[in-house]
Amino acid sequence: MADLEKMTQLFYEKAFLDETLDKFIRSHDDPHGTRFARWIHQKLSGSTVWDQDRRERNSDPVALAGGHRHVVHDRSSAHVAAWYSPKRPSHHVGRHFQLDESRVWMRLHFWALRESGIMTKSPSFVDYYIRFIAHFVRVYENSAPAYARDSFRWSANRENIETYVANGRKMVDVIGISQTQAEMQIPQSEVHDMVWPYNQ
Repeated sequence: MADLEKMTQLFYEKAFLDETLDKFIRSHDDPHGTRFARWIHQKLSGSTVWDQDRRERNSDPVALAGGHRHVVHDRSSAHVAAWYSPKRPSHHVGRHFQLDESRVWMRLHFWALRESGIMTKSPSFVDYYIRFIAHFVRVYENSAPAYARDSFRWSANRENIETYVANGRKMVDVIGISQTQAEMQIPQSEVHDMVWPYNQ
């Protein structure tokens, strides 16, 4: 659990600074990293740590864009709060996660995975975990799983990270491009792989 939380805390440190993702995060004060780590732990192990945490959450509504108020009590309601974050531009309020945003999310997540030391401690875990993320990122955007392996490769290249930081922590190679352009950025074998991440 401690290793997972180190990874998720590192992820949120990056997300808070990211030009794209931070707009989805209504408040930095919530224990995002802890909750995310507990959700992962529960999914991977069958524990109930995330359910227990969820039962103890504050049930006061939070303020969203347009003066709306919303109770955040689980993953789905947290997604709604992200879509309607008051930090988003008005023309994006309510819009669900797009492919480019999902790719940014995965790149930062895998960068945090590398920095956390989990890869060194358990190399055999990594392939499974990339598939795990690919499976669940489909909730954000149906086409996103095909980009998980590329996002993991991106996180291995220090030059990619330096370029990203130099660009004001905006992934200019990803944000705003079309589906066709995105598909040209990854191997065609991955674009058309209808079996992964569920094959062995």
